[in-house]
Amino acid sequence: MPKSLEIPSLWRPLHTPTFRNLIIADVVSDIGAFMQSTGAAWLMVSLNAGPMYVALTQTASALPFFMFALPAGAIGDIVDRRKLILYTETWMVGVALVLAILTIGGFIAPLSLLILTFALSAGDAFETPTWRAVLPELVSKEDLPAASALNGIEFNFARAIGPGLAGLVIAAAGVGSAFLLNAVSFAGVILVIARWKRATHKRTTPPETVVGATVAVIRYVRYSPAIRTLLTRTGLVMFFVSGLLALLPSVAHLVKSSPTAYGLLLGCFGLGAVLGALMMQRVRARWSTEAVVAAGVAVFGASTLAASVLRSLPALSAAMLVAGSAWIVFLSVFNVLVLNHAPGWVRARVLAISTLVFQGAIAAGSAAWGAVAARLGIGTTLLYAGAGTVSMTALAFFLPLPDATVDLTSWNHWRLPAVQNVAMPTGDDFGPVLVTVEYEVAPQEAADFLRAVRQYRRIRRRDGAQRWGIFRDIENAHRYVETFIVGSWAEHLRQHERFTRADRETEERVLRYVKSEPKVHHLISVETTTTK
Repeated sequence: MPKSLEIPSLWRPLHTPTFRNLIIADVVSDIGAFMQSTGAAWLMVSLNAGPMYVALTQTASALPFFMFALPAGAIGDIVDRRKLILYTETWMVGVALVLAILTIGGFIAPLSLLILTFALSAGDAFETPTWRAVLPELVSKEDLPAASALNGIEFNFARAIGPGLAGLVIAAAGVGSAFLLNAVSFAGVILVIARWKRATHKRTTPPETVVGATVAVIRYVRYSPAIRTLLTRTGLVMFFVSGLLALLPSVAHLVKSSPTAYGLLLGCFGLGAVLGALMMQRVRARWSTEAVVAAGVAVFGASTLAASVLRSLPALSAAMLVAGSAWIVFLSVFNVLVLNHAPGWVRARVLAISTLVFQGAIAAGSAAWGAVAARLGIGTTLLYAGAGTVSMTALAFFLPLPDATVDLTSWNHWRLPAVQNVAMPTGDDFGPVLVTVEYEVAPQEAADFLRAVRQYRRIRRRDGAQRWGIFRDIENAHRYVETFIVGSWAEHLRQHERFTRADRETEERVLRYVKSEPKVHHLISVETTTTK
C-alpha cells in the first residue's frame, strides 16, 4: 500500500499521555457502570417485580438522555468542558453511594431503585455530549478515527467484563457490593480530568446563551437533510433493537435463575461488540456503508429471533455474541456519519440530539416491549421485535445514508461592514439585522440563477437566519435581491463562521450566472438603534 494511503495504527492515540490515562480510567469506570446496571436489573427481578418493572429499569437509564440531551449539549458548547465533566462525575459518585448504602441496609424497593437509577443516569446524560466533544482536544485530527474506535473497544470491553464480574460479586457478596464498587470506579476518571491542563480556547464570536444555543441546534438539524436522515433511521432501528436489550434479564431468569447467567449473556454481548469493532476496518473496506448497516441490522434482528426460542444458556450466549458484533457494526457507522456531518461549532449539540434520539427510542421501546411481554409473553414479544428489526433494512430504499465525505471546515470569506462609521448600539446583541445581497443577472440566465440561489435558503436558515427570500426588481429585469433576517448582530457574526467549504459549491453555482460581484448591505432595525 502506498504510504499516502496508509491507515494510521489503531493504537497510535495511546502515545498521547492524557488520552492513554483517560481511556484506562474509563475502562474501570465503565466496568463499574455495567456492574451497576447488571445489579439493578437483577435486583429488580429479585424483588419479585414483574416484566414491566424490569423493563422500566432500562427506561430509567435511558430516559434522562431524552430529557436532558438538549440543555446538556448547549452547556457543553458554552462552558468549560473540563469543569462540567468534574461536576457530573462528582454527582454520580454521590448517587452511587446512596444506592449502595440503601441496598446494603435492606431499604431498597422497586420505586426507589428506579428513582436512583434515573438520578445516576441523569449525571451521565449531562456528561455524555461533552465527553464525546472533547475527544478532538485530546488527539490529533489524523488520530481521531482510531481514538473513536479505541473508545468503542474500551466501552465494549467493559460491557464484556462488567456484567460477568457483577454476577460473581453479587453471588458472593450481594448486589450492594456491586453498587459500592461502581462508586469507587469513578475515582480514576476524576483524577485524570482534574490533572488535565486543557488548552485555553479564544472565542472569535460573542458567546451564546443556553437558550440561544439550543435554538441554534434545533434550527441546524431542521435545515440539515443528512442529519435528519441519520436521526430518523437511528430512532426507528433503536426502537426495535431495544426489545432484546430490555428483556434480556427476563430471558436469563427463565433459562437459569442466577445472576451469573445474566452476567454471562451481557458479557458475551460485549465481547461480540469488541470483536465486531476489531473487524470494522476490513468490513468497511470491502462493503459500502449502506451494505454494512443493512447487514448489521439484519444480523441483530436474526439474533433477537433466535433469543425468542432458545432456552439453552450456551446457545443464547452464542446468539448474544453475534448480536454484539452486529450492534457495534451499524452503531459505529451511524456515529461516524453524525460526526462527519456536524461542524465544530455545533458538534456537542448535534451529538446531544443524536443521543436524545438514540436513548429516547430505547426508553420508549423498552417500555413498549415490556408492556407487550406482560400481555403476550417474552418469547412472542422477542419474535415481534426481531421481525421488526429485520424489516428496518428496507429503510435503505426510503432514507439512503448520506455521503460520508463532506468538508465542514469554516469558510469565512464574507466582508463585514465598517460599522465604526455609523452610530451603533453598544454590545453585539442588538437586532434584528436585515442582510440584502444584490445580483445582476442576464435575463436568459434567470431561470438557472433562481434554481441555484434557492439553495441558499437552507444554508442561510441553517446558519442563523430567521427568514429568507429572493426578490426581482420590477423596474430592472437584470436585478435580483436576496434577503434574510438574523435575530441579532452577534448571531450574524456567528453566521459568518458557520459557512463551510461544503457550501462553496452552492456559492460557485450561484455566481456562475451573475454578471458582476454581488453587493451586500446590512440594515439594523430602527427600533433597536433608537431604544438602545
